[in-house]
Amino acid sequence: MEWERVVEAPIENDLCTRIRRSEQALMTHHEAVLRGYGLTMTQYTVLMILSREGGMSGAQLARSCGVTQQSMSSVLTNMENKELIHRETSPVHAKVQIATLTDEGQALLDRAFQEVVILERALTDAFTPSEHASLCALLERATAVLIQQTRHATVPPTA
Repeated sequence: MEWERVVEAPIENDLCTRIRRSEQALMTHHEAVLRGYGLTMTQYTVLMILSREGGMSGAQLARSCGVTQQSMSSVLTNMENKELIHRETSPVHAKVQIATLTDEGQALLDRAFQEVVILERALTDAFTPSEHASLCALLERATAVLIQQTRHATVPPTA
């Protein structure tokens, strides 16, 4: 059977294992760099998003960062206490707080980014332009399959 060949194959040949190893190496690197700036990966991502997109609600940031709204609420409170962001009531919805980047938050992001981008450059330099384009396209295709399969996995089976 097909699944027997997959089970018997060395784990190093498993695409999911390779993707996970790459993701773990990336996160380990970023976390080590960001720790020096007093930031978590989620906080750094919030700073990046707010820098690029402007003010956003906690729910929007939670979706963008792939965390729960409860987790994001805690992250934003911590960031506000560090004066990295400012929150004020939305002019549209009285119960919604809009987070924006402070000057201190932008300055910290700028400093941290200068170190984070070193890895991006090193990865880019490890490939020819053609290989880089192919890798990006392949990763996008893999991501689409992962998202599609996750949707299928979360649909309850019909009896």
